Amino acid sequence: MTETAPSPDPSSASGPDSDPASGSGSGSGSADSRERDGAYAPTGRTVPTRHRDRAAYDRETVHAILDDDCVCHLGFIRDGAPVVLPTLYVRRGERLYLHGSTGSRPLRAADGGDGLPVCVTVTRLDGLVLARSAFHHSLNYRSVLVHGRAHRVTDPEETAAALDALVDGVVPGRAADSRPADAKELAATAVLRLDLDEVSAKIRDGDPADDPEDLALPYWSGVVPVRRTYGTPVPAADLAPGTELPGYLNGR
Repeated sequence: MTETAPSPDPSSASGPDSDPASGSGSGSGSADSRERDGAYAPTGRTVPTRHRDRAAYDRETVHAILDDDCVCHLGFIRDGAPVVLPTLYVRRGERLYLHGSTGSRPLRAADGGDGLPVCVTVTRLDGLVLARSAFHHSLNYRSVLVHGRAHRVTDPEETAAALDALVDGVVPGRAADSRPADAKELAATAVLRLDLDEVSAKIRDGDPADDPEDLALPYWSGVVPVRRTYGTPVPAADLAPGTELPGYLNGR
């Protein structure tokens, strides 16, 4: 990292260990927060107010977390109230592409030249952290927080490439093994673009943080790992006889 964050004292010494997965703070983003020397520059909105030792700003960590999932939560203001929507996303270089409908309010708001101010979060749950005290129960997780202005993609080639990437982000290889969207379907589908400028990751890993005076208590303490697994593919009822299972689904 080439910059240090503003330094109100972290409050990790007080409060429960199960803090929110994403960092938070006040203040607006830097005008030029593009990463330097492989790291994103911390800003007032990407520096956690608690457990700031869990924050990471290097591109490798951020990209690895983003590439490990395909569903994000998109937050924005609508009619003066906060709204958070789950949607598909994919990372391509230093941009996120988010799937949407042309009739949705966030897509219409993103049509303007200034774009739509948004906050995007991605969280992967890795474990249930069970402490001896209820107060210190927590989660092991990896998360990414992105602030910025989302813009609707209008270039047809960029839109087509983004939609293919979104499909492959769910199941790699699927875009080339399905019918492309036709003109009517493309007219009903929209894509948002969000540059990765104001970004941070936050990670919690390891054992419970029990108080020393609780170590002798007769309660089990440890971590229950959480893993995402896929079941055996189930063919559609109307699948044509003889249609083979695609190789990219083997082992999922």
